[in-house]
Amino acid sequence: MPQIKNYMEEIVFNLIKEVLADINVCTCEKCVLDIAAVALNDLPPKYIVTERGEIYSRIETLKQQFEVDVIAAITKAAVLVKRKPRHE
Repeated sequence: MPQIKNYMEEIVFNLIKEVLADINVCTCEKCVLDIAAVALNDLPPKYIVTERGEIYSRIETLKQQFEVDVIAAITKAAVLVKRKPRHE
C-alpha cells in the first residue's frame, strides 16, 4: 500500500546518533527527539510516495545528496538543545 513519507526525517534519524557521538551533548531520548525536531524544522521537507519497504533502499541515495545540510542542521540543533535542555 503506498504511503507518503518525509524522506528528510529518515535521513535525520539515520545520521543523528553518529553526529551526536562527536558532540558533547545529552543523548537521552527527550534531547535526541528535541534535536531531531529542531533540525527538521530547519530543513526543507522532501516528501515522496512509496511502497512500504521501498523507502530503505532509496535512503542512501538521498542521504548522500543532503548529508552536509543534515549534519549542519543536527549540529546547530544540538547546540540549541544543549543550552536549554527540557529535561531535569
